[in-house]
Amino acid sequence: MKRFWKQVDVDADRVVRLDDRPVRTPGRTPLALPTSALAEAVAGEWRSVGETVDPRAMPLTGLANAAIDRIAVDPAPFAAGLARYAESDLLCYRADSPPELIVRQDAVWNPLLDWARDRYDVQFTLVTGIMHQPQPEATVARLSQAVAALGAFQLAALSPVVTISGSLILALALLEGAADADTVWTAAHVDEDFQAEQWGEDYLAVEAREAKRREFDAAVGFLKALGG
Repeated sequence: MKRFWKQVDVDADRVVRLDDRPVRTPGRTPLALPTSALAEAVAGEWRSVGETVDPRAMPLTGLANAAIDRIAVDPAPFAAGLARYAESDLLCYRADSPPELIVRQDAVWNPLLDWARDRYDVQFTLVTGIMHQPQPEATVARLSQAVAALGAFQLAALSPVVTISGSLILALALLEGAADADTVWTAAHVDEDFQAEQWGEDYLAVEAREAKRREFDAAVGFLKALGG
């Protein structure tokens, strides 16, 4: 789609408008945002459009579309999909060697698990290696309840954080302000960073990581804007 508008505004209902016409989601619903900060951030993406619309350059709009069209209609299945990460959370799967990696995982991951234990009154089963081990049923149920209580826009923002990090705990820590974005990103890449230090980085892996970081940062920005 080529740019056809000159002016982008946000109306009193926090709907983004192009030359006084509402932006609509792919499902044809007006793009109304829950906070003024998020509405202005989404409007900023539309103001930055050049000659043609590139959805890849508009991640906040994409997350908002998902929240409205895919999640808000029936949040429970989407929340359940995210909650399943509690059954195999990254932070619970530990290396058995080398000792340097074991120490690093403990230093970065243990404080986050301690936070989750205190915050949700749960326990975790730590696993050495990659073979799946079930987490306590009460833990999975409690974390599932926490996710199910979230709104559609929070779920939309949390989804890329969970999938990129492989950790529901990291995503919840970010959501609740127990860890900042850089802490979460570093925790999600402990193993990857250690391997890169040992063997060097592949340029394709670097490009893929940079793309993931852009997606991650967009989700972080979306979450922050939901608070204002």
